[in-house]
Amino acid sequence: MSIHELKTYPTVLSVNQVSKKIGGKLLVNRLSFDIHKGEIVGLLGPNGAGKTTTIRMIVGLISMSEGDIFVMDKSIRRNFTEAIAHIGGIIENPEFYRHMSGYDNLKQYQRMAEGITEERIMEVAKLVGLEQALHKRVKAYSLGMRQRLGIAQALLHRPSILILDEPTNGLDPAGIREMRDYLKQIARDEGIAILVSSHLLSEMELMCSRVIVIQQGELVTVRSLEEHQSETEYAKLKLRVDDAVRAKERLQRMEEVIITGIAPESKEIAVTVRECYIPRMVQALGEERIGLYRMEESRESLEDEFLKWTGGNYIA
Repeated sequence: MSIHELKTYPTVLSVNQVSKKIGGKLLVNRLSFDIHKGEIVGLLGPNGAGKTTTIRMIVGLISMSEGDIFVMDKSIRRNFTEAIAHIGGIIENPEFYRHMSGYDNLKQYQRMAEGITEERIMEVAKLVGLEQALHKRVKAYSLGMRQRLGIAQALLHRPSILILDEPTNGLDPAGIREMRDYLKQIARDEGIAILVSSHLLSEMELMCSRVIVIQQGELVTVRSLEEHQSETEYAKLKLRVDDAVRAKERLQRMEEVIITGIAPESKEIAVTVRECYIPRMVQALGEERIGLYRMEESRESLEDEFLKWTGGNYIA
């Protein structure tokens, strides 16, 4: 979902100048951000940045010292019951009656909430891939299955936003990938916004359309992770050619190309060029009969960027 598209989607969650102070210590300081319908947003920060405190304020587990949080335009402060009805969430690990089946656990939740039909129970079970195991006892479930049952329970009342704190914690690589796929499907099929915190930066990069980075309780940056770029953006490329020296001489005559490195012995040359000029650069090499064997783009990972944003503080 691009920045332009976000403007056309309704705001589901709005955190507005929120602060939290405990015993004279400021845990969260005037934090503000918005989340829109159907997007998956990652909440990132080093250990002690205020991620868990922020999530607990959003779901109403702890109070705010200042500011307000709006869910579907309903204030957590002034209209708590109405606002919280739009939220589904898993904070830490979901807990169930282990001697009961997944189905019976969902039925228990159905009795506590209004308007949840039998059809909805089966619908969410299918959505998280538990329809075949729904009548098995929870004690026979794997960790990944219990996490998915927790998400199913959080979805039963058709929330507008799903809040997940470390949903892949303890899962093996297959379980992590499975969880990622289900969350993307939920955002797409149900139109639900998802706010997820995780210490797995590579996983957040694959799952999220945006990330919100906080440090010491303050907003550092909000960054889109969409892959597509505009033609005005620059690409860092490494070219493998049959003659790096001749390639350098030719590309130096192009104003659109900046040469950042050359390794004649390995026949490689590094350049920075606007994306819209890449075809022209390739054509110029061809006109000089310089063979181009490989072209690789060098992108910074989310981890590299995260360390820049937080001054070298690792996530935890």
